[in-house]
Amino acid sequence: MSIVPNSRPRMTEAELMAKLKPLGLTPADKLFVVGVRGYYLDTMGKPGVNDRGIYDDAIFIVAPGLHFSAYNGNTDPSGYRKGKGTGAGKGMANLKPGLWRAHQFGNHKGYPALIQIGGKVTVTRDGDPPYDDTGFFGINIHKGSFTKTSSEGCQTIHPDQWAAFMANMNDLAKRLGLRGGVIPYALIVA
Repeated sequence: MSIVPNSRPRMTEAELMAKLKPLGLTPADKLFVVGVRGYYLDTMGKPGVNDRGIYDDAIFIVAPGLHFSAYNGNTDPSGYRKGKGTGAGKGMANLKPGLWRAHQFGNHKGYPALIQIGGKVTVTRDGDPPYDDTGFFGINIHKGSFTKTSSEGCQTIHPDQWAAFMANMNDLAKRLGLRGGVIPYALIVA
């Protein structure tokens, strides 16, 4: 089984913007990233299940009226790790849907990425039962790998598409004067 779809996501900007209305993006949000969890819900992995460990989600760059691009991504951790509490024995993190004003340009393991240093996020951790946790966890947007999604809660993009994603983000942030600021990330469920 392939872990990446045969094509990039095909949602239009108008379709995506309609789904984002409830989240509270404003005209001041000139550039943002959107993750759509379960975009390929019934065409990859187990039908009707949002699988972990495959690129069955979609990630979009949106600069309304200026730029719109789509990437194969992953918005889930690669595996499961049950735990409890917030210390060393905590469960694997899975970012909760919502609008997160937390990401800025930085480095993830030595290469440029969007990293969670601008604000807190809320995750649901694997446990019995699963539980929520809010804080600074390094839920970054970074490059995955060819054989796995490479996520312990981060949002990852297939490596064949990573260079284009970062080139577009850098170009748009520079053109819009947003290079040093927070880039909103909206996560929705298909």
